[in-house]
Amino acid sequence: MERMTVNQKEYDVCRLLGKGKGGYSWLVSDGRERYVLKQIHHEPCDYYQFGDKMAAELNDYQCLSQIGIPLPRLIDADREQERILKEYIEGETIYEMVLRGALPSGCLEQVREMCRLLYGAGRNIDYFPTNFILQKGTLYYIDYECNAYMPEWNFENWGIRYWSQTPEFLAYAREHADLDSLE
Repeated sequence: MERMTVNQKEYDVCRLLGKGKGGYSWLVSDGRERYVLKQIHHEPCDYYQFGDKMAAELNDYQCLSQIGIPLPRLIDADREQERILKEYIEGETIYEMVLRGALPSGCLEQVREMCRLLYGAGRNIDYFPTNFILQKGTLYYIDYECNAYMPEWNFENWGIRYWSQTPEFLAYAREHADLDSLE
């Protein structure tokens, strides 16, 4: 079994959870608990400019925590290896629910409440539905990315396009072959 370390503590790799703009996220275990280990990557991204990704992750976590956004708890950070260990929030992503046409009604109310808090603090998050998990009735933002508020990237102008089976959502799902798995 593959193993990864965070500050010299070893974790068994269970599976890849996904790849984002800033890193790869793995489900890992220490034999008792499961966690998400995010390995920062430096692959180019056409539509986003990065500085120090590790510092940004840690600063964004602090910012979102202070604002009161439900997030996975930060467990550890290994600056040398550019790895972050965080709480694992189990469940389907909002993306998977939208794909199945089964988004619970309370999710939109909860993301709008997040927006109220974020906009008041002058911040936006990445509203793409792969970044959200509903667990025991609470909607969690499982990424730590946040940015200065810009209306073109807020939920109402951008994110909402992917929270139902809109043409934009369906085009994305087709491009990533996710629709094939439902047929």
